[in-house]
Amino acid sequence: MKTTLKLSTLLLLFTILSSCSDDDSDAPQPDPVQSNTATNVPAPQTGGQGEPVGGPFTKFSFATGTVTDSETDWDIAFRGTTIALNGGTATGTADEPSRNGNAAAYIQNGTFSDVTSADGLTFTQDADAAFAIPTGSDSGWYNYNPATFTVTPIPGRILVFRTHDGKYAKMEILSYYRDAPAEPDPFMDESRVYTFKYLYNPNQGDTNLSEL
Repeated sequence: MKTTLKLSTLLLLFTILSSCSDDDSDAPQPDPVQSNTATNVPAPQTGGQGEPVGGPFTKFSFATGTVTDSETDWDIAFRGTTIALNGGTATGTADEPSRNGNAAAYIQNGTFSDVTSADGLTFTQDADAAFAIPTGSDSGWYNYNPATFTVTPIPGRILVFRTHDGKYAKMEILSYYRDAPAEPDPFMDESRVYTFKYLYNPNQGDTNLSEL
């Protein structure tokens, strides 16, 4: 009788453990993070040098990794050295895109690989008269050298984003000139053309920004 009871107990435990194992294997697995480099993203503008700046922004989606014309499915947008977000309110800038998402940004100092999570960061959205990523030399992502007339990314300046639909991404701008020349010539190399590397986490609510 005791032997039969022990066998029954062992069989029950085996059944429970097998069921738990099956449940674990059936659980949905997170989608892998997407790491890529966007090249030659245009950011034209009109005016400048004392004239009013205008022209449409170029919108970009981290989910697709491409420029988009969508009115809703975009995360960031470029015009000249300015980066707008699909989140917050209008800044009052001419020709800025309509915002209908919840995108926000945080500027982190460090290397791209050092930024492994968006957890605990204080994100900022565009607001009246203020972009979340500040404009102007040494204020946001770039430095302008008046001696060489060049715009160069500030080393170690990583942009972390909450996307328009609540996911997370990080980005490091590599160049402001077509084909990302190592030493841009402002008189020969076309400017207002971005190259940047980025990592996008497509899993809702997951703040991981590491490839591991």
